[in-house]
Amino acid sequence: MALLSYKQFCNEDLEEKWECIGSGGFGNVYKTKWKTSGLDVAIKLGYHCTGSIAPSASREAKFMDLASCNYVLKFHGIYKGCPPGIGTAIQEGILMEFMERGTVETLQKDLSGPPPWSLAFRLAHQIALGMNFLHSLKIVHQDLKPSNILLDDGLNAKLADFGLSRVSTSGLKSNTAKQELVGGTEKYMPPEAFETSYKPVRTFDIYSYGILLWSILNGEEPFPDIHTCALLEIGIRRGDRPPVEELERKDVKGLQTLVELMKKCWDGEASMRPLFSDIITCTDQVFSDHEEGVPNAVREVLELLGPKTSSQDSQSWASSFALVAPGPSMSDDVVDHPIYAKKQTPVSVNTKVLTKEEKAKFVDSKMPAIVQNAAAVDAIVDELKSKGMIHNEAYSRIINRRDNPPKVRMIYDLSLRPGGIEVKAAFYNALENHEPFLIKMLDV
Repeated sequence: MALLSYKQFCNEDLEEKWECIGSGGFGNVYKTKWKTSGLDVAIKLGYHCTGSIAPSASREAKFMDLASCNYVLKFHGIYKGCPPGIGTAIQEGILMEFMERGTVETLQKDLSGPPPWSLAFRLAHQIALGMNFLHSLKIVHQDLKPSNILLDDGLNAKLADFGLSRVSTSGLKSNTAKQELVGGTEKYMPPEAFETSYKPVRTFDIYSYGILLWSILNGEEPFPDIHTCALLEIGIRRGDRPPVEELERKDVKGLQTLVELMKKCWDGEASMRPLFSDIITCTDQVFSDHEEGVPNAVREVLELLGPKTSSQDSQSWASSFALVAPGPSMSDDVVDHPIYAKKQTPVSVNTKVLTKEEKAKFVDSKMPAIVQNAAAVDAIVDELKSKGMIHNEAYSRIINRRDNPPKVRMIYDLSLRPGGIEVKAAFYNALENHEPFLIKMLDV
């Protein structure tokens, strides 16, 4: 579909109140309301405006539109304008449906563990259905993980974040001569993806699904004690996988079937991994055996989560920073599961006015995290250039880099380090304008 055939949105189509609800390597996400429909919508920004839609936004929009189904986040259209209260630069974005209950990752954090078995099995099946649909279109998602599985008000799952997606020409080998960019999250990447010559194909997603399935059933991230990419790569390539012994000891109908499935999915030999068309047969059977328990499980989880608030929306679309306290145990559906927790008051953020010296100190101390998480980098660069903080040669070098992390490093090396306190403070101000959620996250 040609880009111009997508519905176009501007400021007049949306309410003036925008709320930052998430931040990541490929953009910031804001919540607002679509006036005509009355629907809450999410807008993903962070694309550099060049007079026409940015290639990164165009590619993600294309994949979201192509992959339209019940288990993929709905794509509404393209936004272009100057977001209210978010600086003065024209920005481009993708308008999506708003998912009321955040992500599988934030659900795990809110519950301090996995959901009830019946709900966990439904999540596993819905994600498999979504991935089977993508693979039937030869689309590789390439970043399947808990934070990219969004949940609606009934805790149904939908796949999100197609910033890394691409079309695969083969289930095992790519016929494309050109080297593709390999992205993703290391804990969910197959061993072959660490090879310099690797080109992403559908078996990448199947491996990621196996690790994701483990995460859903255990209610936690895999490899919690490994904090460096180098160690992760070494371990994954030598065959290290998340432990399954605890799951194997549990007496839950169908659970051992899913344990065997995850082992097949994360097999070190890509050709031995099952297809999603086979995976959904397995997950459908397990889910069918527990389907009657889903309504009670959903009701109990929603009662524990409590009513949604604006601040909880913000927490749910990014990392959750809520304080938790022990809560009541649940029904028989969660026998052997950890004790759940009720969300308490979110951690407060320090809102005092900082001096230039304090802003510079913040930038220096938080730079590694800024490098990894800043998304609206081009807008920040534009603002610094307009204030004379970045000269033309440095600006050209930074803008021409493809990815955000190296751009931020170049900003620091070419402008912040030699410019000292004054330029670092200006960078902080630009970061505050374009990445308010990231500032809050790092200030906790």
